[in-house]
Amino acid sequence: MHIFDAISERRSIKAFTDRPISREEIEQLLSVAILAPNHRMTEPWRFYVMGPEARAGFGKALGLRKAKRVDDPDAKVAVIHKVEATHRDLPAMLAVAMTLDENPEIREEDYAATYMAVQNLCLAAVALGLGSHVKSGAVMDDPKARQAIGVAEGERVIATIALGEPAAVPEAKLRRDADELTTWAP
Repeated sequence: MHIFDAISERRSIKAFTDRPISREEIEQLLSVAILAPNHRMTEPWRFYVMGPEARAGFGKALGLRKAKRVDDPDAKVAVIHKVEATHRDLPAMLAVAMTLDENPEIREEDYAATYMAVQNLCLAAVALGLGSHVKSGAVMDDPKARQAIGVAEGERVIATIALGEPAAVPEAKLRRDADELTTWAP
């Protein structure tokens, strides 16, 4: 697959088939993720491949956060169980973390490099006929979520990636033309 096609065809996939994702497929994705540009070659990325119980634990932590917005006690419990089960049932899920350098400049560079690794992984997934859904947010710092992932101290979880064979591929969202966002400096 040509890189331009992979970029154009990449979507956030929210529904997957039941086809399991093999260890070999995940290893192949990780092998290209680590080829991301990385100033100073700090290799800050860390990948956590989450099994069903880890996914369920992460889902429960996320469900507890979502349930705080629900008033009805029974509905709160239903939200927690639904999010937990949804995550457990994913074909595959990774958490992507980065090491935290003491130097703020290096830490910023490492954050950018780690997200480039995420993009490499997502584009490679398209080339393999897989879909991905990258998520970030405050749950990444939640102690229960971190515990479910098994993330080490001194690391920051920056995203989770759900992976699987797409059950459906959404249409591309309209985006502004690059010309509208580009300045050509003299």
